[in-house]
Amino acid sequence: MSGQNFDPISPIDPSRALVPAVVKVNEERVARGFWPKIRKAATKIPFAADALSVWYCARDPETPARAKAMMLAGLAYFVMPADALPDVLALVGYTDDAAVFAALMALVGSNLRPRHKDAAKAALAAIARD
Repeated sequence: MSGQNFDPISPIDPSRALVPAVVKVNEERVARGFWPKIRKAATKIPFAADALSVWYCARDPETPARAKAMMLAGLAYFVMPADALPDVLALVGYTDDAAVFAALMALVGSNLRPRHKDAAKAALAAIARD
């Protein structure tokens, strides 16, 4: 890995997403960055409802720990200031985030309940009003 910036606790490394220390870091990243990022991006991204549903599901005590850890990894990637495609690039900036959420939904989407989706819809409506 010489010459590369390598984050040893990268939230997108699936082999480490379930490590308790990584889960903790991801929880902190998401707690700090999710709402500012979603408020700024919700009108620009077609997967905003999925992101919000995942956020509500990850906070639900009934969500299994393994699913929650993967959700936190995906959400942490979404809020990271530097990612594969910078979000400021018009049209393509959120495609990497969309790909992460598509994979995340395939892996743990069965854990999303109607209450998570309803909360996401309500949050999107509130963001749209602001």
